[in-house]
Amino acid sequence: MNGRAGGHRSGPDRPAGVRLRAGAAAAVVVGLVAIAVAVPAVTDPAGIPEGASGGRTPSGGRTASDGRTAPAAADPGPPGPADGLRRTRPCSPPGPAGPGVAPGLAMGAGGPVPDGLATGAGQLVAVIDTGVAAVPRLAGRLRGGGDYLTGGYGLEDCDGHGTDVAVLLAGAADPATGTGAGAAPGAAVVSLRQSSGRYAVTGPDGAERPAGDIRTLAAAIHRGVALGASVINVSEVVCVPTERLADAGAPLADAVRSAEAAGVLVVAAAGNINPVGTCTGDPGLRPLPALYDGVLAVGAVDARDRPAPFSVSGPWVDVAAPGVDLPAPTGPDGAVVSGTSYAVPLVAGTAALLRERFPMLTPRQVADRIRATARPPAAGRDDRVGDGVLDPAVALTAEPLLLTPGARAAAPASGRAGLPEPVARPTDLTPAVAVGIVACLGGAVAAALAALRRRPRP
Repeated sequence: MNGRAGGHRSGPDRPAGVRLRAGAAAAVVVGLVAIAVAVPAVTDPAGIPEGASGGRTPSGGRTASDGRTAPAAADPGPPGPADGLRRTRPCSPPGPAGPGVAPGLAMGAGGPVPDGLATGAGQLVAVIDTGVAAVPRLAGRLRGGGDYLTGGYGLEDCDGHGTDVAVLLAGAADPATGTGAGAAPGAAVVSLRQSSGRYAVTGPDGAERPAGDIRTLAAAIHRGVALGASVINVSEVVCVPTERLADAGAPLADAVRSAEAAGVLVVAAAGNINPVGTCTGDPGLRPLPALYDGVLAVGAVDARDRPAPFSVSGPWVDVAAPGVDLPAPTGPDGAVVSGTSYAVPLVAGTAALLRERFPMLTPRQVADRIRATARPPAAGRDDRVGDGVLDPAVALTAEPLLLTPGARAAAPASGRAGLPEPVARPTDLTPAVAVGIVACLGGAVAAALAALRRRPRP
């Protein structure tokens, strides 16, 4: 894999090499040779603790692409370790979770998400990444789904990237301040470790390459579907030449089709332009899985909704979300992260909110609603940001229920109920958490980020 679609991390007192957690130039790169690598054998190790790997988390049902309730997919079992795996560098695990997002960053163009509509409760989101560590802000809502590197549970994160993504998506608010919640703080997360820049495997040509490839990514998507996810977050990307799409991308295309048929929405990064990765900016390259019609492809914008210069553009981009200089989810205090990787969980979290609030919608209808309610570019649809910048508040409240991208969504009309009533949730979920939408940064983020301590980028 070209691995994480993440961008750049900067901040005070970062040890050398930790920038790999989000570095565009230091992303998990394997090149095109990885495309032909066979997926590791899938085994079912004995003695898996309950809730650590495997087992379905109730997601309140999934509505399939045909509008019917999707049947449960067969669970292929947790993956075994990759052949020829070798750790090339020491792990740099994430911190316990930083202060999160400053107050006011839950504001979108139309104001905060109304209390009581949705928190993502009852939804399971699969995070396919570098693993997710059990940080306190995910306590009680994180489980391991498998590890395509070591054969473990997926709850080890040597790079820190997957944990950052998961906290942006579903992190609880800072208990001291009540702020800084992720996009869907009531959602559960299942971690599938599929890549890492700290491990290498031996390819068919005998050369070592970073662990993770198209086949393991496809297998992880199938696994996420089988474990009961209603949304799958893929903050990873590999760019392949157009002429190789049919053969190289076949396993991934099949996994995406299967996910949509099972009622699961796949949200993936558009990718970062990276001269030393597979997404070099060459116009003959296409990003996977973002290219596929069944994927909600996400670009990145800055605090003023301007397209990020590193974000891969093209007609496949559906929507954009903030992905430039976001406060580092797992710290340290003052660090920031950039990349399309970090825009993805903001959209995936919003999808989880919608799947809770409108469980009757199919994956494509959820994606259409996100696109139709995005803040549109002044000149209309743009290949850099798609239909516009994510606006969760509008996505949750606009009428009618079924929206078409490109059509102007209407604000809720007073005196009539055009949308279903919010789904009842357990009373132990704090309604205030529902406004923790990191994605809708709008203009408020500029002042908040200005207060962050930054070091000059090397």
